[in-house]
Amino acid sequence: MKKVALINDLSGLGRCSLTAAIPVISAMGIQACPLPTAILTAQTGFEDYYCDDYTDRMDQFTEKWALTGERFDGIYSGYLASHKQMEKVKAFLEKFHRPGCLYLADPVLGDNGEKIKIFTDELLDCMRSLVHSADVVTPNLTELCLLTEKDYSDLVSHSGDPDYEERILDLGRELASRAERDQMVVITGIQQGETIGNMAVWGGGEIFLKSPYNGKSYSGTGDLFASVLCGCLLRQIPVREAVYKAMVFLQAAIEDASAENEDPIYGIPFEDHLHLLID
Repeated sequence: MKKVALINDLSGLGRCSLTAAIPVISAMGIQACPLPTAILTAQTGFEDYYCDDYTDRMDQFTEKWALTGERFDGIYSGYLASHKQMEKVKAFLEKFHRPGCLYLADPVLGDNGEKIKIFTDELLDCMRSLVHSADVVTPNLTELCLLTEKDYSDLVSHSGDPDYEERILDLGRELASRAERDQMVVITGIQQGETIGNMAVWGGGEIFLKSPYNGKSYSGTGDLFASVLCGCLLRQIPVREAVYKAMVFLQAAIEDASAENEDPIYGIPFEDHLHLLID
């Protein structure tokens, strides 16, 4: 059985991070091996939460797994709360990102033109360095602009232009061109009117798939998307099919969340739809 190292925080409430990744990866027939960066009572969108920072304990996972000779088919890193955590991920990659191992980096830096609360220039520089070593990167538009030093407001101001999609493709190509290896860039959450889309750019081509958009932003959808994508690519599923599978899975859960009037802060009820990921 293939196995993937999941480097992310564990939030008790919010259906995100490891709480989202572990069931998705497991449902797809891949062993999930979590490396927690922090343990929280709830994701940081809640007004009140407790966080136990695991930064100083991340090295223990790297060292112990190296001692037992572990080999991973995939590595997937998500939200990283400091440049120190990113440096520890780099140390992990030096030991485990070997030929044949897929590294997917989800560069959590912001959304909808807003940067995350802990954002600093140092954090951005470290994330750029980390992203350059990835095989697959899954930024949203805000993160794509930050990583390529582009103006988000200027980009989205052209959303009605005929060449808007080509502008985004160009940014995806630019990000991929900076990588140390052949890289796939999957740009998520591209809103256009009543649709939301995901675009993939890689050496073999490009795609842009859209689905209906209900105007709400739910906790953890990016984590779920990246988890499905990671699982699909590890199972050698073609890119178009992988992105489509992730979108169908998310859309089904979002429709339930909308019908049940779920508070977006708790995420989407994906649990009833894990069967969609099982062939």
